[in-house]
Amino acid sequence: MRLKGIYMSGSSLFAALKAAGIALILGWVLGTGTALADPAPGDPGVAGPAAGQDPTPFTGEAPFGPPRFVPANGATVGVAQPIIINFPGLVDDSAAAESAVHVSSVPPVPGKFYWMSPTQLRWRPLTFWPAHTAVTVDAGGTVSGFQTGDALVATADDATHQLTVTRNGNVEKTIPMSMGMSAGGHQTPNGTYYVQEKMPSVVMDSSTYGVPVNSTYGYKTTVELAVRFDDSGDFVHSAPWSVDDQGKRDVSHGCINISPANAKWFFDNFGAGDPIVVKNSSGGTYSRHDGSNDWQL
Repeated sequence: MRLKGIYMSGSSLFAALKAAGIALILGWVLGTGTALADPAPGDPGVAGPAAGQDPTPFTGEAPFGPPRFVPANGATVGVAQPIIINFPGLVDDSAAAESAVHVSSVPPVPGKFYWMSPTQLRWRPLTFWPAHTAVTVDAGGTVSGFQTGDALVATADDATHQLTVTRNGNVEKTIPMSMGMSAGGHQTPNGTYYVQEKMPSVVMDSSTYGVPVNSTYGYKTTVELAVRFDDSGDFVHSAPWSVDDQGKRDVSHGCINISPANAKWFFDNFGAGDPIVVKNSSGGTYSRHDGSNDWQL
């Protein structure tokens, strides 16, 4: 299952709009009444120093209404989890909005801002959060906090067809796997992903992204113990039908197939924000603007 929301960000979008002469039109469509401005230095694709942390409380009038945060206040998440700030409406001044968001952590780590949509600002560390980091976000006086758990990292190596799990730097488990097959262009792209959600059971249906179920690469099947790692429909999940291929060859439509027993372990141990790194795939680099490509920005 591969059809989710599409997000646009970065200077390339604004440059294309300006070149086409439609930035003003889009500004009116979005309800701003003015042309869209060039992205701020914190926007992905714009050269410049990374935004850092600011442990001081925000004072003054916020340039936006009270936002919603991901992770939620009090949550414990994985070390690849970005800070997601959802504003209640369009932000008129992106630079002012960034200045009004103060991120701090113990221990402190450098990071950067980037925009996923005109109403969503994100911040992530330049490298993964350290394990057991306490993070505070003050967005115009609305304060939230969360912490990271163990540094639980899964690395899917297509050269060996093994999924290696480390916890705080030590190998905890090595799992035979099968990733996206080259037939039909289903290779799993290289890149750093992170767990988005977990579902005990989910129906995967190729028709949701335009491939008829009865076609050569079509499918509709119920999958158990599914851990989603992007917004294009890719999961680590139980695949009893491909156990003989796991550790040997790629036969999936893009997901990471593992055995039922290993899927149970993975489902029980991995949670929101835990990183999944794909390497040595022939599928190029993960470049989908699907709202979960944070670590490629």
